Amino acid sequence: MDQRSQVREFLTSRRGRITPQEAGLPSYGARRVPGLRRAEVAQLAGVSVEYYSRLERGDLSGVSDHVLDALARALRLNDEERTHLDDLARAAGPGPRRRRRSAPQRVRPTVRRMLDGMADPAVVMNGRGDILAANALGRALYAPMIEAARGAVPNHARFIFLDARSRDFWGDWDRAADDTVALLQAEAGRDPFDRELTELVGELSTRSDDFRARWARHDVRQHHIGAKPFHHPVVGELHLTYESLDLPADNLTLVVYGGEPGSESEEGLRLLASWAAEPVRGSDAHVRT
Repeated sequence: MDQRSQVREFLTSRRGRITPQEAGLPSYGARRVPGLRRAEVAQLAGVSVEYYSRLERGDLSGVSDHVLDALARALRLNDEERTHLDDLARAAGPGPRRRRRSAPQRVRPTVRRMLDGMADPAVVMNGRGDILAANALGRALYAPMIEAARGAVPNHARFIFLDARSRDFWGDWDRAADDTVALLQAEAGRDPFDRELTELVGELSTRSDDFRARWARHDVRQHHIGAKPFHHPVVGELHLTYESLDLPADNLTLVVYGGEPGSESEEGLRLLASWAAEPVRGSDAHVRT
């Protein structure tokens, strides 16, 4: 997760997906690699080839917002990709370049009380995908992930890529895997010097071909609303909507799930609530409210 490499690979991957025809440029003959050439991106962005080449080598230090806007237009970045480019440029500015461990993240008592008051499954996560807190129904929903963690902090990416049970738990494993890696890419742009994140990416890259292939795509994504299918070992199929709410004071995210009124998934959540009301199993105690 070298910061310059992150910049280089992100820009290269974005220009590699745009054809000259899509950019309104003439194209002559076959190309050794797909997508735009550096000179073509420079032309579209209105900068010199030498300057763009410097940027793509990973040096975003001192780049202006005007140039970032031009790059975003030339590379057809969506809003999330543009935010990621801004994050990469900010990380290249003045400041410490040393890897450092994050201070332990704690869930404030007021957030815990809010979790307890929610009738639907709810969890609090950090940018690395660690589940730091959950209400009773949230722990029940994520019971397979919590059990797989064996007393450690449950982590979405480790469960998805290193535990075969995840393929049964997620109703659409490929989508869950794509989304998880895209979220980690976005987090790496925001905080490339987070040692725990670097170690997580290194571990997954070493142990999982599926993760390594997805990481190389450099897709970034943030999900605030949507739907996810689950195959829960206790209640079966669940198709749940979700809302993600940022907790900016804590740099954490609250995710709340729900079933459509009158649906089988709503009934499944009621059954799950009955199961969750049983005496707390030892594995559940590692993610507390």
